[in-house]
Amino acid sequence: MQQNYCIKADGLRKAQGAFLLAKKMGLLENPSMEGLEARRQKHNEMLKMMEQENKIFYGPRYFSAPAYLQYELTRLKLDFVQPSEAVRNTGLCPEFTEQEKKTFYEQNMDLFGRYFGDFFTYEEVAQIIEKRLREDAYDKLIEDVLREFEDGK
Repeated sequence: MQQNYCIKADGLRKAQGAFLLAKKMGLLENPSMEGLEARRQKHNEMLKMMEQENKIFYGPRYFSAPAYLQYELTRLKLDFVQPSEAVRNTGLCPEFTEQEKKTFYEQNMDLFGRYFGDFFTYEEVAQIIEKRLREDAYDKLIEDVLREFEDGK
């Protein structure tokens, strides 16, 4: 049974890129939309069983197709931004030097301001900067994977 994920062509392309990248990193076995639907059904079954067993859990008790798509895209991005050892070992997750992080800080001071016009120090936001740089790297990797995939068709 194919679900309607109600996303525009560009959103679908980016989702497919995220799934292809996740497969490349070993986070998914099946990067297709059918694989997404199978994972959603399995996840919903697990939630249903937990509810029937009166287990305490937080969050939705059922994921619609669009909600599960968003859930999975967010989970995959977070797996990259706060990488596990397995993700780091793929060689796809970049490490940033202190100089690269400081340069980002200096070029984006407006992101680190407070209400009264003062700024967070570099030391206070270094971890946030690293995650932000990884988000940018993740988006670039998705585009690279999509180009490889589309060129290979």
